[in-house]
Amino acid sequence: MESRDAPQRDGVLPLPPSPAPDWALFLDVDGCLLDFAPHPSQVIVPAHLQRDIVRLSEMLGGALALVSGRSLDAIDDVFGDLRAIPAAGMHGLERREPDGRRTFPPVAPESLIGIYAEAQHVAINYPGAIVERKGPNLALHWRAAPDARDAFRAFAAAALRVLPDYRVQGGDMVLELRPGGASSPDKGTAVEGFMAQAPFRDRTPVFVGDDLTDEHAFSIVNAYQGLSVLVGDRAPSAARWRLPDPAAVRAWLARATAHDGVHA
Repeated sequence: MESRDAPQRDGVLPLPPSPAPDWALFLDVDGCLLDFAPHPSQVIVPAHLQRDIVRLSEMLGGALALVSGRSLDAIDDVFGDLRAIPAAGMHGLERREPDGRRTFPPVAPESLIGIYAEAQHVAINYPGAIVERKGPNLALHWRAAPDARDAFRAFAAAALRVLPDYRVQGGDMVLELRPGGASSPDKGTAVEGFMAQAPFRDRTPVFVGDDLTDEHAFSIVNAYQGLSVLVGDRAPSAARWRLPDPAAVRAWLARATAHDGVHA
């Protein structure tokens, strides 16, 4: 199936329409709902965002989920009032289902302890570089230390020699070592899992995200004839619609919850 067409002008992706009552809405977190911060723990949740998400979830009959590279625990630390919202963490390695059940990630191998320590030694040479342990995943961030990129890339490639069941996943100024090889879950499989069950089933899927890791989800919603919404101007992308930045995403959500809410 082909995706729902977007009316492009001179190759520029258009703004998405207002949310409709038959949507199943999937939202990335960092770089989408929230502006980036020097450290993932330093993100700021703007006033009214959690309220708007809860309100929109109610308008969509519960068919709203967060889909993030963060762990579920980290998502809940950021959005304390959204623990009842379905979510996928670690790019789909763990999920909170609509009924509250959780799917947990695989146990990290013992060798990851040493890899983590070695990565920290690399990061010390680049002030602002961050090594983040996320269960079985290890994220290497260089947003605040661009010079660390090549060192982190070389380190990740070398680490695969002692982590044979792992792969390297690229992102926006981050690399992530994660288990499962090429067949491991991603944001696209997370969306598929939600779409196979109520209240998401038989709705039009809409995914909003900014990162390279969101491309899996864009491809899936396009196949469902849904709406794929890129945040920012990264190219190339499978997305068919665009919002310029997280502030625009938050304003889009706020408009949907104001007055009469979603539009039929």
